[in-house]
Amino acid sequence: MDQAGSLRKKENFGMQVGSDIAEAVPALQKPVRVMTVSSGKGGVGKSNIVINLSIAMCRLGYRALILDADLGLANIDVLLGLTPKFNMSHVLNGQKKLEDVLIDGPGGVRIMPASSGVQELTRLTDDQKIMFLELLDGLEADIDMLIIDTGAGISDTVLYFNLAANERIIVVTPEPTSLTDAYALIKVLYSRHSERNFRILINSASGEAMGKSIFAKLSKVADHFLDGISLDYLGTIPHDTAVTRSVLQQKPLLEVFPNAPASKAFLQVAETICRSRPNVNQGTIQFFWKRLLNV
Repeated sequence: MDQAGSLRKKENFGMQVGSDIAEAVPALQKPVRVMTVSSGKGGVGKSNIVINLSIAMCRLGYRALILDADLGLANIDVLLGLTPKFNMSHVLNGQKKLEDVLIDGPGGVRIMPASSGVQELTRLTDDQKIMFLELLDGLEADIDMLIIDTGAGISDTVLYFNLAANERIIVVTPEPTSLTDAYALIKVLYSRHSERNFRILINSASGEAMGKSIFAKLSKVADHFLDGISLDYLGTIPHDTAVTRSVLQQKPLLEVFPNAPASKAFLQVAETICRSRPNVNQGTIQFFWKRLLNV
């Protein structure tokens, strides 16, 4: 049975359906899924992963919105060669409406630029909180996936967004420091905030075998020291020179090198994410914003 026909039509998002994978992924119903993509250290390719995973989701028939929450070094727009005129600070101070801030990215993805202005989220007035809930409640009808690109490390802002989201993806590379810093992030979220569920994505490994080996090391340590922790292997993005070439061109890998090994891996990881079912009671965008504004 061709399940691609059961996918809902996504108008105004420039949907590009991957023929083979799209047919295999059943359509998601509401609510909107809210997930963070974080890392223990910088330089692991986290923002590039967010971009390409979001495009892959659009190809699978889902409407994806990226929230650039790397507040100190917001760079989604730089990686894509975009020059947004406004960011969320303009919404907070009443200069612009939310629809004025959102910009169209490649592959049907939409982007909510943040820059440093979003730091005001941590000190919203009651009126601003009500405004945000109303704005995002209206936005829910237009998206299926909200993907949040957080900063690296264990800063308050990184923890802030991870606590608000329902799904957490941690990016790890073969570098020993990446592994130890990823564990540090997981440990803080577990020990201080009782978060127990994480999905691990290995980036820039030589292949699937290395990726699974890295995951096994992290999982072994976490299982030993963090009782009740749940780490799930999400997949491996292989080391691929096409990734560097796409970054230099300020273009998404999936668009300029669609047949590259890393491109195929992104599609597979996106398929895995879209197949899974989140907690429907905590996956809504309203849950995210209400939890975010009260953390």
